[in-house]
Amino acid sequence: MVPGEDNPLVPKEGVFWSCRQSIFNEMKKRFSQIENAADEPRVLCIVQDTTNCRTVNERITLNLPASTSVRRLFEDVSSKAGYVSGTFSLMWGNGVPNGDMAVLDGSLDASLQDAGFESGKKNFLHLTDKNGEQPQLASDESGTADSSGLDDSTQEKFIGPLPREGYVGCAGDYVSQNYTYSSLLSKSDTGYVGLVNQAMTCYLNSLLQTLFMTPEFRNALYKWAFEVSEEDPVTSIPYQLQRLFVLLQTSKKRAIETTDVTRSFGWDSSEAWQQHDVQELCRVMFDALEQKWKQTEQADLINQLYQGKLKDYVRCLECGYESWRIDTFLDIPLVIRPYGSSTAFGSVEEALNAFVQPETLDGPNQYFCERCKKKCDARKGLRFLHFPYLLTLQLKRFDFDYTSMHRIKLNDRMTFPEELDMSPFIDVEDEKSPQTESCTDSGAENEGSCHSDQMSNDFSTDDNLDEGIGLESNHGAEKINKLSVEKNTLYELFSVMVHSGSAAGGHYYACIKSFTDDQWYSFNDQHVSRITQDDVKKTYGGSTGNRGYYSSAFASSTNAYMLMYRLKNPARNAKFLDPSEFPEHITHLVEKEKEQEEHEKRQREIERNTCKLKLFCMHPVKQIMMESKLEVHKDKTMTEAVEMAHKLMDLEGVVPLDCCRLVKYDEFHDYLERSYEDEEDKPMGFLLGGVKSSYMFDLLLETKRPDQVFQSYKPGEVMVKVYVVDLKTETVASPISVRAYLTQTVAEFKLLISKSTELPPDNMRVVLERCYNDLRLLSVLNKTLKAEGFFRSNKVFVESSDSLDHQLLFTDSQLWKLLDRHANTIRLYVSLPEHSPGPPPASCACPKACGAAARTDGFPDQVDGNLKSVDAILEESTEKLKTLSLQQHQDGGNGDSSKSTEESDFENIDSPLNEADSSGSADNRELENRILSADPDNHFQAEERSDSDVNNDRSTSSVDSDILSSSHSSDTLCNADSAPNPLANGLDSHSITSSRRSKANEGKKETWDTAEEDSGTDSEYDDSRKSRGEAQYVYFKAELHGAAEGAGEGQKCLTVNVDKRITLSAFKQQLEPFLGVPSSQFKVFRVYASNQEFESVRLNETLSSFSDDNKITIRLGRALKKGEYRVKVFQLLLNEPEPCKFLLDAVFAKGMSVHQSKEELIPQLREQCGLELAVERFRLRKKTWKNPGTVFLDYHVYENEISISSNWEVFLEVLDENEKMKSMSQLSLFTKRWRPSELKLDPFQELILETNSVDELREKICEISNIPLENLEFAKGRGTFPCDISVLEIHQDLDWNPKVSTLNAWPLYISDDGAVIFYRDKTEEPVELSEEQRNELMKKESSRLQKTGHRVTYSPRKEKALKIYLDGAANKDSAQD
Repeated sequence: MVPGEDNPLVPKEGVFWSCRQSIFNEMKKRFSQIENAADEPRVLCIVQDTTNCRTVNERITLNLPASTSVRRLFEDVSSKAGYVSGTFSLMWGNGVPNGDMAVLDGSLDASLQDAGFESGKKNFLHLTDKNGEQPQLASDESGTADSSGLDDSTQEKFIGPLPREGYVGCAGDYVSQNYTYSSLLSKSDTGYVGLVNQAMTCYLNSLLQTLFMTPEFRNALYKWAFEVSEEDPVTSIPYQLQRLFVLLQTSKKRAIETTDVTRSFGWDSSEAWQQHDVQELCRVMFDALEQKWKQTEQADLINQLYQGKLKDYVRCLECGYESWRIDTFLDIPLVIRPYGSSTAFGSVEEALNAFVQPETLDGPNQYFCERCKKKCDARKGLRFLHFPYLLTLQLKRFDFDYTSMHRIKLNDRMTFPEELDMSPFIDVEDEKSPQTESCTDSGAENEGSCHSDQMSNDFSTDDNLDEGIGLESNHGAEKINKLSVEKNTLYELFSVMVHSGSAAGGHYYACIKSFTDDQWYSFNDQHVSRITQDDVKKTYGGSTGNRGYYSSAFASSTNAYMLMYRLKNPARNAKFLDPSEFPEHITHLVEKEKEQEEHEKRQREIERNTCKLKLFCMHPVKQIMMESKLEVHKDKTMTEAVEMAHKLMDLEGVVPLDCCRLVKYDEFHDYLERSYEDEEDKPMGFLLGGVKSSYMFDLLLETKRPDQVFQSYKPGEVMVKVYVVDLKTETVASPISVRAYLTQTVAEFKLLISKSTELPPDNMRVVLERCYNDLRLLSVLNKTLKAEGFFRSNKVFVESSDSLDHQLLFTDSQLWKLLDRHANTIRLYVSLPEHSPGPPPASCACPKACGAAARTDGFPDQVDGNLKSVDAILEESTEKLKTLSLQQHQDGGNGDSSKSTEESDFENIDSPLNEADSSGSADNRELENRILSADPDNHFQAEERSDSDVNNDRSTSSVDSDILSSSHSSDTLCNADSAPNPLANGLDSHSITSSRRSKANEGKKETWDTAEEDSGTDSEYDDSRKSRGEAQYVYFKAELHGAAEGAGEGQKCLTVNVDKRITLSAFKQQLEPFLGVPSSQFKVFRVYASNQEFESVRLNETLSSFSDDNKITIRLGRALKKGEYRVKVFQLLLNEPEPCKFLLDAVFAKGMSVHQSKEELIPQLREQCGLELAVERFRLRKKTWKNPGTVFLDYHVYENEISISSNWEVFLEVLDENEKMKSMSQLSLFTKRWRPSELKLDPFQELILETNSVDELREKICEISNIPLENLEFAKGRGTFPCDISVLEIHQDLDWNPKVSTLNAWPLYISDDGAVIFYRDKTEEPVELSEEQRNELMKKESSRLQKTGHRVTYSPRKEKALKIYLDGAANKDSAQD
């Protein structure tokens, strides 16, 4: 209300109005400032952190008034980035006029506008190191992070339901556990240390912090001394808890790890992803501590602190006779909402009253009184006899909803007092009856008959044991009489363990009151903050209004779950031990942990100042590119770094240290960026541009011979690998490294090459290979290298001769053909079968039949002593191919079957097949005859030559998907005799590109599932009868060497250099001289990773999918023809433990009937498997994994009625009688009888149904079992054939007697052959088993089903129980459940 003339409420005193007027004036002034600030231009600053202080550099955005001072800008940046002001520099970045990375200097008091910032635009700044030193983190002085490896990979500063001080959040406040590295560096300002959440271990952290903040527990734990001689410290739970508490009390870190504690529990990393109940953990951990503390002073510590006693009684209402027993408890479970009620208890006191409220046993629930000798009405209930020193209350918020059949969480409001008086709930004497009572104690303390007063007297004798804690040496001073104990029942709250989430999962944290300053703190994993009593009250839970039974569904999901109270008794209430009061062993432990922490701090400091880069080196002897990781401190000099790299690459004794140097290297482009001449004494941090988390370059350890000189690499140069081509010898020499500039012209580049190769530049042709097989002749002399497409790393071929090849079009020249062949040649390792005849005569070792002259190792092709050029051979081959094709086209309709597979176009070319002695080798012919006679399939004549559309485009493709420029085998093949360049380039005339590619090919993992699937064979010819393997692509050269490692005795291997555009058919024909048999009589298997072999059968496909150093295995035997498929035949054994047994590999062809295939199988089964079968006494059927499927009828034809594919699998089933399956309308089922009275299953019997009617199935089963139709029950088996199931579960687990009329309806879904049906007589009762018999049978069934690979039960997976393993091993029986 504003005073005025019309206002009658103006007070007489003017003090109030003068104060109010001054406030208005101040507000008016501030509003004016805000308005002026709104009108003032603003400066948008975008600061990018480019230092290496953090793993992920942050980008900071500031929108400041233009009048803001530069000093204020630095302060805002330091606050946002978390650095100490004055320890970093700000530099102008790109995107502004001052984009030269100049330092932002000048007067710190100048405004941003005066300093050069522009309003209305983005001003880019870079936060950099100052004077070569990294910025100092704002929390560096308080300590460093732990060794957990946590970093600042995220920008979240807080986690969990307590994101800010003085506030307790609800479920909506819970966020993912992201925190920065800097947040872990310093201890919380509260003075307390948090615990790192391993993954889902918040429940563990809450309990550990509660125990740590309990003075009596912590002090008692400190007094326990660990004996190294008695136990391994890693598995000692008390010792690891002791270490953890010491770190929580003395560490300077913000949070510490709990991995050592969980490791002592016997947990592995998977346990960190299992969330458990905090009350369950408390019980299990206390049990484990009791086991560990046996026969020590702390043996009864848990009972002394946490154990109480109550009486479970039943009192007869007629005679007063009472039967009771004494139980102990460690916590009191309090119901939130009674069963069936829609109203929850409002407070802990109400829940405690309900806990001790007796119930009346009447009606059908009457109690049999031993005194009255009849059933009488009685009262049954619980009475507390003694409360523990530390009282634990569990609020049972997790319940089961029988409507939805799911677990739910009750979020109803339940208050709890800060001080709880338990006297109303203690047992009172006047309630006892003078009648004689029967009492038993669950702890075997008061057994037999006794009076209630006798029980009280007996119990009073051990009051001191239950309440005494033994914290002082003089225990007698702590004893008090029974009367005073009963009067002192006032407890104070000190810990509230809160759960936020649902029954499916959530987050735990703890609100704990410190007994030192009576201040409440929130311990939320690694975050510790101060809170108030009002914040604790927010954990009561609940919502406004009453919504009925599901009211908790609309309430906050963050509420108290477990409460801990301590008895208020100044005589007993202990204080935390001061460090000066620590026992000697704790003092030593504190010193040890401090030393460890300091060591970790120093190591992290070293780590933060260490440059980490990839290091490469071409080994001068092994000639392979080695790779390692160089870690060098930023203050180490280049000379020291070279010495470290020399040792790291194990070059001691191989290359002198003074013959090594480090150069900047780009592995991806195989590019040497620069060398560091005259900078050997400079620190690595300066040379590498500071310490960074990752570098955009690598380092190469370059080596040279003592008589060589290191080449200088300057920034801005490009690297060129120069390959010299000799057209006369048709060889390509090893590469020479040349450095050039992109601004140089082609003419200047030729002069540069001429100096390095000593070739005349006048007739020099330079060919650039920009990518795989992309050859470009550099013919424009005044064009720059950049315009020609040169990049950081390049590859060129040069040729300088006086031949007429210069005058030809480049794509028609011999140079182009030689380079094209060079790029497409690969090296393969071929394993020959044992006792193969070996190589052809020496005169044919380098066959020129391949359509191209040999080009490697200085061995040109020689035919009758005359050297033939590539053009001559290609022309000759082409003419002969044309002649052959014309003859075949003219004779195509004659059906001449005498022409064998081997009479192909390749035989008409001058080749070793024809140049060899026409009679051949006698040994070869004998071997061929043995193979032909031994193979029963060799009655087939020559392969049918027909067109195949499968992958036809690939057969002549000259472009491979491989983007690599060339192969190592090609380099080696062409330049084995070439001398190295006398001027050292650090690689001893070896190509980094080639060698690394060879290494990459060696390390390339090929698997059968990524390989091309062969599904049948294709013809070598198309409709025009022309060979798909054109002569110009059929380069082939093979060298025989010894057996490969692991090969059998007598086995030989070939190293084959071949054009990968050759077809498989042509490749096989080139191998014929080395095998002594036609190509149709051996098979080619490609070897993949893990020695997996798959047959290559597509004859028209090229070898383009192969790469350098691939392995091939040759096996003798008839190769598949077009339309043929290799089939694996398995025998179906119905009543054997393993129903699937492999028999043999067979060959089925398209158009073949099932009857024909069975006839061909009979002799193979007899010879290879010893099975003597008639055609009508076995059947073939579909195989899907281990499940038998459709029965193949004799008149079915493959590919027409039955789909067939490569590596197909079928079942062979032996029949007891002739085949009854004659029609596709019939259905074959397997039935098995279950006999519950004997707990056994009968063997399988086959039923053949004419229809899919359930009535027919029931009738057929009755016929074979003699079970009356009205007593028959059946069920479909589950799982994989034979649908094994435990005899203890089959009676109730299967869906017996489904109410369906047809087999193809739910839940049967039987529409194909091979289904399993169990049946039983419903009048047959299961046999009764004793517990011992059941356990024994369960073990047998479990063993049986595990051996067969079938699961024992169909029950859903249960939640993983919380266990602590006392010996640290998770597979032991000593676990505490």
